[in-house]
Amino acid sequence: MEIVCEGYKKSMRKDSDNAKLLEPGELPSKRKVLVVEDNELNSEIAIAILNEYGFQVHTAENGAEAVEKIKNSIPGDYDLVLMDVQMPVMNGYEATKQIRALTDPALSGITILAMTANAFDEDRKKVLECGMDGFLSKPIVIEELISTLQKNLDQVSGV
Repeated sequence: MEIVCEGYKKSMRKDSDNAKLLEPGELPSKRKVLVVEDNELNSEIAIAILNEYGFQVHTAENGAEAVEKIKNSIPGDYDLVLMDVQMPVMNGYEATKQIRALTDPALSGITILAMTANAFDEDRKKVLECGMDGFLSKPIVIEELISTLQKNLDQVSGV
């Protein structure tokens, strides 16, 4: 896995937004991310990247497991969800709809970002229509992942 992630690290040095991206280990406090991914390799890559940047990572293998984890959590247990959209048991679209329907607004309002290889405009539209807050394409590009997480977590924190 070191080899797979190492190739991604080289793309990290470009900064298209001129905003300072986090460097590995620069995260000011442990932010908690729930990675919902049924593919073991994709999950391992996401975990390795997020851990390197100081995120505390929890996982779920499908949408149903993600809904249960969010439903049984208390506000602050997770800062953000990275949600695959195509999974067995329950897909990411349905999981997001169920999370958005939770009665506690602190839980139902959690930031959810789609992670998918489907990058067509109609896929992006579907992601937003089901209640997700944004979109990340696979394979994971570290710069895109970190800058998107940084922007979304800054919005949640009011920075």
